[in-house]
Amino acid sequence: MSSFAADRRRVIAGLAASSAAAAFPFRTNASEATGSPVFQHGVASGDPDATSVVLWTRITAEGQQDVVWEVASDLGFREVVVSGSYATGPDRDHTVKLLATGLNSGATYYYRFRLGNAVSIVGCTRTLPVGKLDRLGIALVSCSNYPFGYFNAYDAIASDASVEYVLHTGDYIYEYGAGGWGGDLGAKIGRVHEPANEIVSLADYRQRHAQYKTDAGAQAMHAAHPLLACWDDHESANNPWTGGAQNHQPETEGDWHSRRRASIQAYYEWMPVREPEWLDRKGGSRKQFWRCYNFGDLAMLHTLETRHTARARQIDYADFSDHGHATHDAVMAAVNEPGRRMLASELERDLSAALRSSVDAGQPWRLIGNPMPIARTEVPDVVALGLVGDPEATPGLPEAAQTLAWKGKHRLPFYPDTWDGYGWARERLYDLSRKAGAGDLLFLTGDSHSFWANRLGDGEGRLVGIELGTAGVSSPGDFVGSGFDALTSAQLDKAFADFNPEIEWTDNLHQGYVRLELSHGSATASFIAVDTVLSPQYRTDILQRINILRRNNSVDLAIA
Repeated sequence: MSSFAADRRRVIAGLAASSAAAAFPFRTNASEATGSPVFQHGVASGDPDATSVVLWTRITAEGQQDVVWEVASDLGFREVVVSGSYATGPDRDHTVKLLATGLNSGATYYYRFRLGNAVSIVGCTRTLPVGKLDRLGIALVSCSNYPFGYFNAYDAIASDASVEYVLHTGDYIYEYGAGGWGGDLGAKIGRVHEPANEIVSLADYRQRHAQYKTDAGAQAMHAAHPLLACWDDHESANNPWTGGAQNHQPETEGDWHSRRRASIQAYYEWMPVREPEWLDRKGGSRKQFWRCYNFGDLAMLHTLETRHTARARQIDYADFSDHGHATHDAVMAAVNEPGRRMLASELERDLSAALRSSVDAGQPWRLIGNPMPIARTEVPDVVALGLVGDPEATPGLPEAAQTLAWKGKHRLPFYPDTWDGYGWARERLYDLSRKAGAGDLLFLTGDSHSFWANRLGDGEGRLVGIELGTAGVSSPGDFVGSGFDALTSAQLDKAFADFNPEIEWTDNLHQGYVRLELSHGSATASFIAVDTVLSPQYRTDILQRINILRRNNSVDLAIA
């Protein structure tokens, strides 16, 4: 494989010429129109169905304002198909979010906003297709942390002519203050978190969302493609559950439920997602943030909400530090305890119905937008493998190495915050899919800051599907981020893959995204890395290609 031997233009040049011809003129116009101080946060679209799509922007203005919006079938706006006016003000943080309806299925549209003489950049969006569909291109992306670097993966997605929709599986923003995780690097490259404090209030969350949408790569991606989104933890605070969060201290940061409400309100204001009343299901709340998308006769995508509607409190490994030889059994008994939920019963009901409908319709692909890894990932004995020093014999061993050594000694799940910490809930999900006739799921996963290609099995060893995991947009891989050098990080990747039967391939050394291309009989996942996030000048490389094959109502993968 090449080592960033080709820049992004060479990668894109190999894509379909017809798609590229439509994409590049639009991208050029968008980049030329970024100067309006009124629309300095760009435009975005998302949450489409066959006849409608959410459109979004934000104005920098005072008081109440009426913003004009237009949707056209052509880039020059000679054929405006729907338009209107939207009133916004301080109560919405001057954001504009509307549902454009009455559109044709499977169609490409262009949209823009006006306030007086100020005109936004032009955005490109798509409705969902109906009926026969030969192919589908989805970009899988996750974990954009502002101080860790530029969102170059977003920029690459904007120029990727094989991508039609973007699935963002969470950690769209991070809640840490300027002195928190990544703060030192952010100060060096001029990307310091705003506000400087850890965000807690509604004003804080609004300001942080605003900062993230000033990134040029983010603006390019949102303008180029509609977004399909789910959230993970950092949109509110690190490792939340229904009753609190690891990174929430009530004694200094107030009531958790108030903070969560503020984070969710800001998310809905600043993201192109449907309000509950815009959905087919009635009576839901903003916390019930899961969606189902149908792509003609080819695929169904269902996203998951795993943080605020049902999640039981995470297992804390510190509670098991004195269990000695019994640590493994004690931890596994805790994580597999019946009743420790991950998914709300309403989500399970909707997912089951969607899977059954997809199977009955004969769609070959059932995709799950999954905020965090689901493959079984235990830590190998890294001390015995010579990758980490023995904490008892190595004075001054870094804390990250000590922790990894302890987990490996007892064969513990890498993180109890992922599905590995909720074994009962994972088996419940697998059982639900099997009963729906869908033992062939394709999980599209974020959170881990690493690339993954995994075969998934239930507790009885039956294949239930494939997992594709994306690296972070800018967040570093866990081993690199913990201070291990590149060589050791690569060796740890191999050790994890060798030790865990479900892991076919993994890489924690790079940032980037996954491009998934589906056809009726097969699919290809391209793991695309950017060579740097420390500068907006970057190159891309396809690190790995995975072919996914359908065989006898199941799926399997093979490295290309």
